[in-house]
Amino acid sequence: MRTKQLVWLLVAVFCGLGGSVSAQLLPNLGGQRAGVSALSFLKSDVNPRSMGMSGASVALPVDGYAVFNNPAAISLQRQFNVSTSNLAFGAGLHQSFLSTIIPRKDAPSGFAVSLNTLNSGPMEVRTEFQPGGTGQQFYATNLAAGLSYSQSLSDKFSLGLTLKYIYEQLDQYTNHTGAFDFGFLYTTDVRDLRFAVLVQNFGGNSALDGDFLEIDFNRDNTVEVNNYTVPTTFKLGLSFVPWKRDQQSLLASAQLDHPNDNSENLRFGLEYEYLKLLFLRMGYKINVQGQNFPSFGVGYRARVGAHPLRVNYSINPTQYLGIQHSFGLSFTLNRSNRDRDEAE
Repeated sequence: MRTKQLVWLLVAVFCGLGGSVSAQLLPNLGGQRAGVSALSFLKSDVNPRSMGMSGASVALPVDGYAVFNNPAAISLQRQFNVSTSNLAFGAGLHQSFLSTIIPRKDAPSGFAVSLNTLNSGPMEVRTEFQPGGTGQQFYATNLAAGLSYSQSLSDKFSLGLTLKYIYEQLDQYTNHTGAFDFGFLYTTDVRDLRFAVLVQNFGGNSALDGDFLEIDFNRDNTVEVNNYTVPTTFKLGLSFVPWKRDQQSLLASAQLDHPNDNSENLRFGLEYEYLKLLFLRMGYKINVQGQNFPSFGVGYRARVGAHPLRVNYSINPTQYLGIQHSFGLSFTLNRSNRDRDEAE
């Protein structure tokens, strides 16, 4: 009886947060740095499972999106996996993610490759004298290609590294730079308790480059381009299973984010699992401007022959950007009947 009361209490707290938490519960540590980084697409949560839990995913059990959540978990994926997702922002903006995890047969380690892209679609060229458009169009494109490696140093501790090549294009201006993710994951025997640390998007400064247009109307025609850093974030989190029965369980997660371009924030998530087939998720962010509502998600595990296929969908209501939608597919290839139970 006490366990059931605990479950309902956790759900009630998450639902109540959306309507009752309006003031900052954390000091505005770093808020004065808002907007000092570029390449903001790197901060988007491209994992539908993670988005449904408000991004509290750095210590989650391994899934096909471990490349994004925490590369340290890649070594725990013992089957070949391909995962993809699409994040819709509205106004024609879409961000797509694709990753492939390739485990090593002779060692508790694995490699992964990933591609994270955002495209604006066509936008009208406007000037002071033609505010309705000149008839010309331009595009904004962002791309991050990653190569990851993860190694389990014991049955409880693993680490991972992702190297990223980042490309940005805004009309005729381009930018090339690099960054890396580095993470740790520690698993205990107590209620599947996991601790994780991740440094995401650590890199140097960069700037757009190209043949800048001469501007003669009402301003100096000299164009100065500043260098900006990538949006680096330090993440510290944990996850555990406070309640479990034969056919169902509840996973809880919590995470502290320390970004270099904004204030610190907290994230909490819940995931209810039924028969290892249906997954219901919800989460909440504290001290994130414009994120005053809980996020929600649902997942379903199907099969293609003997191979698991996970389907995930999440929504993230925001104050300024409307409702964001994320949809993803994660396909795992079983190499043999022996691997079938591990892939569950």
